[in-house]
Amino acid sequence: MKAFLNLPYSLYQNDSNWVPPLYIQQRDLLDRKKNPYFKEADAEFFLAKQNGKPAGRIAAVINHSWNKYQNEQTGFFGFFECEESPELSKMLINVACEWLKDRGMNKVIGPVNPGMMYEIGALVEGHDKPNFIMMPWTKPYYDDMLKSNGFDKEMDLLAYMVTKDTVAMDRIEKAEKIVRYRIPDIKIRPVNMKKFDEEIIIIRDIFNKAWATNWGFSPVGKEEFEHIAKDLKQIIDIDLAHIAMVGDKPIGFTVALPDMNVALKKVKRGRLFPFGLIKLLWYKRKITQIRTALMGVIPEYRGKGVDALLHRETIVRGLAKGYIASELSWLLETNTEMIRVAEKIGGYKDKVYRIYGKSL
Repeated sequence: MKAFLNLPYSLYQNDSNWVPPLYIQQRDLLDRKKNPYFKEADAEFFLAKQNGKPAGRIAAVINHSWNKYQNEQTGFFGFFECEESPELSKMLINVACEWLKDRGMNKVIGPVNPGMMYEIGALVEGHDKPNFIMMPWTKPYYDDMLKSNGFDKEMDLLAYMVTKDTVAMDRIEKAEKIVRYRIPDIKIRPVNMKKFDEEIIIIRDIFNKAWATNWGFSPVGKEEFEHIAKDLKQIIDIDLAHIAMVGDKPIGFTVALPDMNVALKKVKRGRLFPFGLIKLLWYKRKITQIRTALMGVIPEYRGKGVDALLHRETIVRGLAKGYIASELSWLLETNTEMIRVAEKIGGYKDKVYRIYGKSL
């Protein structure tokens, strides 16, 4: 497992735009005893060696609750990393697919690392810039490598960028007036960190309702959501996390995160010790960009501009704190409503991530 975890740090050492993730975070993510995700999922991890050295890796994952919700027998592949070798990639993909097929799966999709609430997709457009927090950066040749092993595009995930120079404040202010006219008792409040556990219950409920019909979704369980939220709590800025209310009813939320990757880029091989923590704290002060990572509006209020109001709150407060850019990611290529909102507020497509699939 140490070799499995360490492989990306050597594979990407010459890629200046790749941001090394925290090693301790990656280790905990794959710890089947610590991560509640694995209570509903089976997984196996495979490591390929060439001339005695790790040269590739892949995980095969079966999420039983996801399959039950989707009424499918689909497995995931994830954590795929490989040197530029057709033979090596074929061996890795074959062993993962055989493992899934032996357990009754008739289709495989990925990269999913390890579930839909985590980093997913392979980067196919946007290799000329670093990845934002909790978004992957993968080798440019992975697209051809996966296609040559029988995979086709399943879904593209889009990352939109809004900067202080592109943001359409006039449109945003106009949209706010319209929304407040239509829903006079709507208000946007910050997440209450003193009642964080209660807020997480509200956010999870909205999230599961808002995403219920989206591609790739299955309801996120209480324990898993709390586990993810506990990690995010360490970096959440309360000025960038909001809940939309109509009266006493929560109807939407948004969570934007300071892009810690700006600081992590300075941490050698993702290690906090002996000097990584000092560098992380020093460069954290220099972060001027954020990632709008989570957003949801319950179905009965969808299409009424609530999402635009939430974006406005993040933009106005973010600009006031010195954040000059925000990545909105990820958006399903089929989610035309959210794409339209992103474009109306001044966003432009900046990166494309791809999920692949093939029959087993």
